[in-house]
Amino acid sequence: MKKLLTALLCAGLLFSGLPGCTAPQSSSSSSSISTESAFPPPAFSSEASSSAPEISSVPEPSSSEPEPEPEPPEPVVFQWETGLPEDHGIDPSALETLHTSLTGTGIYAVLTVRDGVIVDEYYQDGYSQESIFPLHSCSKSFTSTLIGLALEEGLIDSLDASIETWFPQLAGEPKGQITIRDLLMHKSGLEWHEWDGDSFFALNRSENWVDYVLSQPLFYEPGTVFSYTTGGTHLLAAILEQAAEGGMLKYAEEKLFTPLGMESVQWGTDPQGILDGGNGIRMTARDAARFGQLFLNNGLWEGERLVPEDWIAQATTIHEQRYGGGGSYGYQWWIRSFGQQGYDSFFAMGAFGQFIFVVPELSLVTVIAANTSQFAPYPYFETILNACQAEY
Repeated sequence: MKKLLTALLCAGLLFSGLPGCTAPQSSSSSSSISTESAFPPPAFSSEASSSAPEISSVPEPSSSEPEPEPEPPEPVVFQWETGLPEDHGIDPSALETLHTSLTGTGIYAVLTVRDGVIVDEYYQDGYSQESIFPLHSCSKSFTSTLIGLALEEGLIDSLDASIETWFPQLAGEPKGQITIRDLLMHKSGLEWHEWDGDSFFALNRSENWVDYVLSQPLFYEPGTVFSYTTGGTHLLAAILEQAAEGGMLKYAEEKLFTPLGMESVQWGTDPQGILDGGNGIRMTARDAARFGQLFLNNGLWEGERLVPEDWIAQATTIHEQRYGGGGSYGYQWWIRSFGQQGYDSFFAMGAFGQFIFVVPELSLVTVIAANTSQFAPYPYFETILNACQAEY
């Protein structure tokens, strides 16, 4: 009789705190508790129930514990695949010769991707896959891409929207009628001496970059004359800072860097905290190649569309026909042909030898990071192109 009483007390008063009556230990961890209830029904010990006589008022033991809800899978982080150049139609001996010729040039990294596979990766002594390089004006191509995304999402109404919408101090002034498209094409009409004067350095010395750019006199009618203007790209960054919830950097992380797995990105700001949209981005060569590969894929990444295909086409179409120098110009992308075969290419370009080349016909991306007075080390890139078989 004493054993029966003890069993009844343990079965019916399991959580009453009586001495000698303890709840059975769960075999599952706390993370497996169903989110439907913070306190799921206790499981009864089969040993305790078998030792007591069958009594109708005591619930039958559960045949099994509740199935824990599956934890969400960890996001798959993209990792570059590497391969032999000869397996992707590139002469390896030509690349070996290239590596030798790069010694002492001030070129720190040259990375080539073909068919989505890294087939060649050169780093000068003291640099590696983890090295973070300033890409200078390659930043402009990233800012342009974010403008395209903001347009697609309705954060900006039109490329032909006047900038006085975001800079109301220009309301009623001719400068207020400069459009986003004008800024993308370096046709703002503002007086600016990027290559033949001090405008870029004066911008960086100023206490307020936006005010400095907007204070420049209107030298041409907006939309008429190409004049490379880093300050104009900075206005695009200031527009994105206002248009995107949480600011431009958060927007870039959500829309580009995180989906692409670009974990090395650093982006400088002006004194007011606005991203340096025309010059300030830094990253590894491998992360720069991801951006180039995204454009080679027409905006698709791992089956997900990150950038509208139409924007890729617009940004890399010639809007300003030019000859010599960098080439023709799209929306903050340069465009020209290279190599013995005259392969059509588009590319992001920055001072002192920074490049992200994209060659759709060859399914090829090449990144160059450097610190050289040879602003455009095109011959090294053309060596790569000339080593490629168009078909293999």
